[in-house]
Amino acid sequence: MAEKEVILTEEGLKKLEEELEYLKSVKRREVAERIKQAIEFGDISENSEYEDAKNEQAFIEGKIITLEKKLRNAKIIDDSEVDTNVVSIGSKVLLKDLEYGDEFEYILVGSMEADPTANKISNESPVGQAILGKAKGTIVEVNVPAGLLKYQILDIKK
Repeated sequence: MAEKEVILTEEGLKKLEEELEYLKSVKRREVAERIKQAIEFGDISENSEYEDAKNEQAFIEGKIITLEKKLRNAKIIDDSEVDTNVVSIGSKVLLKDLEYGDEFEYILVGSMEADPTANKISNESPVGQAILGKAKGTIVEVNVPAGLLKYQILDIKK
């Protein structure tokens, strides 16, 4: 089975690399120290500190493997490749809600980087799918659980 390509911006790649480095260099040591201390308490068969530390260790190792796999399959979006004629991953898009008149600016990113609180929406989200490949001035309709939303693409930037 082919690995799924992970689409990242330069910023997203840097964040993943930093998280991986932190897990490998800091968290691994912290958990190893917790395991060592728990073993010093004696009988590990009924030692909850030991069990907790071993569970955390398994979680961290799993996260490290997942991050390494994602980084191996990363496709980096270069800012110079971002087309301002149509919405693409890496585009900064200004949308206008046609019902209420509100304007929103989003950056379209791969699902790994999506963070609505930072105005980064995934290309796999309903809004992301609706605007992907569309030109400035286009009106898009987005089906969401609350109903049908209509947006106009006001601007596309890098």
